[in-house]
Amino acid sequence: MNFEKSKESINNLLDNNTRIRWGILVLFTILFIIILYPSLVTTKQQYNLGDVVERDVKAPKNFFIEDQTATDKNRQQAMSQLLTVYDYDANLANTLKDRVEQAFEELRLLIASVPGRDQVLESQMNPDQILPENSQPSLQTLIWEKQEQFEETIGIRVSKGAYQALAKEGFTQNTANLISKILTKILTTGVVTNKEILLKELDKGIILRDVETKQERIAGNLNQFYGLNQAKAIVRTIGQPYLQDLDYTLKNLVIDFVQELIQPNITLNRSETQERKNKVAAEIEPVLYKIKAGEMLLREGERVTEIDLLKLEALQSQTKKQQFFFSSLGAALLIMCLLVTTYILHLHPRGAMTNYHNKNLLLIASLGLIFFFLAEVTGSLSELLTQRSPFPIPGSSIYFGIPLGSAAMIICLFLGLAVAVPMALVFAIGFAAIFQNNFEMFIYFLINGTMAAYWLRNCRERKVFITAGAKLGLLNVVLAAAIRLYSGEFSGSNLLWDWAFAFLGGIGAGIVTAGIVPLVELAFDYTTDITLLELAHLDRPIMRRLMIEAPGTYHHSVIVGSLVEAAAAEIGANPLLAKVCGYYHDIGKIKKPLYFIENQTNGRNKHDKLAPSMSGLILIAHIKDGVEIARENKLGQVIRDTIRQHHGTSHIKYFYEKAKQLKGEDAVKIEDFRYPGPKPQTKETGLVMLADVVEAASRTLDNPTPSRIQGLVQNLINQIFSDGQLDSCELTLKDLHNIAKSFNKILYGIHHHRIEYSDGRSTSNGNDKGKLKNGSSDRQQAKQPQDSKEEDSANGEGRLKRLGLS
Repeated sequence: MNFEKSKESINNLLDNNTRIRWGILVLFTILFIIILYPSLVTTKQQYNLGDVVERDVKAPKNFFIEDQTATDKNRQQAMSQLLTVYDYDANLANTLKDRVEQAFEELRLLIASVPGRDQVLESQMNPDQILPENSQPSLQTLIWEKQEQFEETIGIRVSKGAYQALAKEGFTQNTANLISKILTKILTTGVVTNKEILLKELDKGIILRDVETKQERIAGNLNQFYGLNQAKAIVRTIGQPYLQDLDYTLKNLVIDFVQELIQPNITLNRSETQERKNKVAAEIEPVLYKIKAGEMLLREGERVTEIDLLKLEALQSQTKKQQFFFSSLGAALLIMCLLVTTYILHLHPRGAMTNYHNKNLLLIASLGLIFFFLAEVTGSLSELLTQRSPFPIPGSSIYFGIPLGSAAMIICLFLGLAVAVPMALVFAIGFAAIFQNNFEMFIYFLINGTMAAYWLRNCRERKVFITAGAKLGLLNVVLAAAIRLYSGEFSGSNLLWDWAFAFLGGIGAGIVTAGIVPLVELAFDYTTDITLLELAHLDRPIMRRLMIEAPGTYHHSVIVGSLVEAAAAEIGANPLLAKVCGYYHDIGKIKKPLYFIENQTNGRNKHDKLAPSMSGLILIAHIKDGVEIARENKLGQVIRDTIRQHHGTSHIKYFYEKAKQLKGEDAVKIEDFRYPGPKPQTKETGLVMLADVVEAASRTLDNPTPSRIQGLVQNLINQIFSDGQLDSCELTLKDLHNIAKSFNKILYGIHHHRIEYSDGRSTSNGNDKGKLKNGSSDRQQAKQPQDSKEEDSANGEGRLKRLGLS
């Protein structure tokens, strides 16, 4: 009990102290920056080249420094020894040969299809000749029409003279063979685009990599390869043995064709060469010098040299004493601006954040720091885990498996979706900052957290955690695939790991949430809908005790629970919370049940022998007793608050009037007959107050017809509203109208008339024998409904008329 009292006092401190909010903001920012920059420890002394050392600096432990000059020299040497990669297209000669043969063959077939072709070919060809109308095109015309197709097939431009010479020869196979033979001989040797660049590698040779087979060989004799211009110039020399029997025109024609067709089949692959050089450079181990503990790094009065600066930087890097002051300061300001903006727009006292405001902020801050720390630790360990794993797991895949969506799920469960969604945005920004400002991770965790909260918004069973986790896992799989497509890293094995970790991350979020929720309920004294469902069972020990020791109060509480549950559904409040609060609002009457008229069965009223002031104290005491019983039975803060607030600051009119009659009006203080309050702070508590009064007063009605019930409900709600008891619970006039209609409907069903049987028997509500003349003695006496019109007229315009009317 002491623990419960101390926890309640802490809750009151958090709720009432405005400075706590600023403390939470500052502390959250500081801890987040420490998580983001764990190397923020002590300041380092800054020296520049040529500065005078102020005091001796010794090495606190053994460490290594890198000789950057020597390391760079080794890397340059290793890179210079690497052979340059050239791509060799061995199939280029065959490709060109096939194009030449195909082009010539198409024209030969065309010529062969025309009879008398020899005479036709010997005649002079005129490409511009105009044919008479309706005449069939001649062979010459057909050949000239094929020139463009011939050029496209062979791959070069052919002049009219050359084309006419070929046509005259009939595009013979011999001509095509000569062109192919000379072209193949030159390309087999090898033609390079720029031989001057090639000859720079003359001393060490090059790597020739076959374009198709990817096979490589080292070529040492680079002079054997032709440059492009050199290859064209040597065509005549190489073709001389093959062309000596041809006439001058055809010989030149073949040489021109070969020169035009020659292409380089050896090309420099700069990207592959540079990639290999980078790989070799990365494999070169840095040249390190060991500095022993206690070795003097800087001496007082000496000037700082480049070697000294190198030692200092290595020490600060290896001992994790580097401080990012400006970066951390900027990050702190950004996160504070983000939090303040989110607070003003979404978390300023309203809705779920109205009550226990600072406690809610403390919960949000605690969850944020816990999951930020989890993200930081996981991010740091991912590289180590992938290195030691026997499987090739990408480090980025592990990020998808972190159950960070659990933070938004927990907030949604306790504070609602309206609070969880903006906090999911804040958390996503924080997670992205931890993961090196990764935009893809920001989108992933934003959607992840928002949908996780959405799927847990109506959680009344434990299995909802796993269901929501499974849905989240499937969503994570889609998000992971989308991220890989966006980043261009869509590979099969990595994608499978992404999917596996993403799905486990969703399931893990549900499991983590299910495990943390009871701890949060215990630490912060919250009550979830799952707990409310457990408390709604009427066979709980405290309710069984109420049924046995105070049956009238038990019956009254059950009816109040039904009234507020229906009314809560009408006005958008929490029906489950309202019903449970209605069940337990009067459990304090267990301690002295016979002092409450609904539990008196023998017609004796114990208050007849007590002074009105003592009766008032006994009635007021059931509030305190109820809070103590609720605390002993661990019913939760929200139910204790309802017990404390369900009478507000209303006064006990019956005993107050009785005291005035006995002692005189001047001798009695109304404060002595007033409940301590506070007034109802939530809609659910306001409903319990209204239902408590209405249900008790409805028992006093003679012949409770619908019109009388309606008048009673309207009158009582008017009194409570006019007394200002509903000022703090956000119930609007529209809500009061809907509440009155809901109360009327249920009370009609409870007090409806029964059929009178012929033997004279009737139900308890069917005649005067069933009437209860007095309501509960802890409430104001209900006024008769027939007087309601007169009272409305007497009270003037301040009355709320027509409540509950359609």
